[in-house]
Amino acid sequence: MRTRLIGWSSFVAFLTVLAYASHLSAAKPAKDVAYQWASSISALVEYGLILGVVLLLTRGLERRAYLALRRPSSWLQALGISLLVVLAVLVVSAVAATLGNAEKEQGLIPSHWNSHRVAQFAAFAAVVTLIAPVVEELLFRGAGYALLEPFGRNVAVVLVGISFGLIHGLFVGFPVIAAFGIGLAYLRSRTGSVFPCMILHASFNAIGLALGVAT
Repeated sequence: MRTRLIGWSSFVAFLTVLAYASHLSAAKPAKDVAYQWASSISALVEYGLILGVVLLLTRGLERRAYLALRRPSSWLQALGISLLVVLAVLVVSAVAATLGNAEKEQGLIPSHWNSHRVAQFAAFAAVVTLIAPVVEELLFRGAGYALLEPFGRNVAVVLVGISFGLIHGLFVGFPVIAAFGIGLAYLRSRTGSVFPCMILHASFNAIGLALGVAT
């Protein structure tokens, strides 16, 4: 398990360095990133590689149990915690908004609707609302949480959340993403399942994408 933890930590560190290097580079994300086939294709490749790492880290283990691919102890409890997580993220977002625009910093949410590129947008939306939540939850609230839980649940919740925030390579948006990551890890710890985390993560991304286009 120590080797697996080192492997997970090293991979997360690599993603973090890559994300911040990209953020600090002169090149900025294209404003129409959600309407380009290249965006969806590159994201699919990236998440395919991440999924491969998760499978490698859990090789030889009972993945269903280790990654918490099981029903939560209570769906009602999962719903209640999810609502609290959303409320906490909204509060942190309001505070972060005084320092800058987190959505603009990330540059992934489109600021307008382009009816001429519906297919490209649909592909991008599928990656953001389906593929990304599943793969990221398996990496963080699945493998990451399981590897860190022996150090204590609170330690696992906080470290997984911070790590999740770091791989997005943001400054203004970091507190928001980290708070969301901590909330998801807490949800995982209380329900014993990664499925509620996937649902909340997917809903969060979907609402953000929809609001970006609508407004």
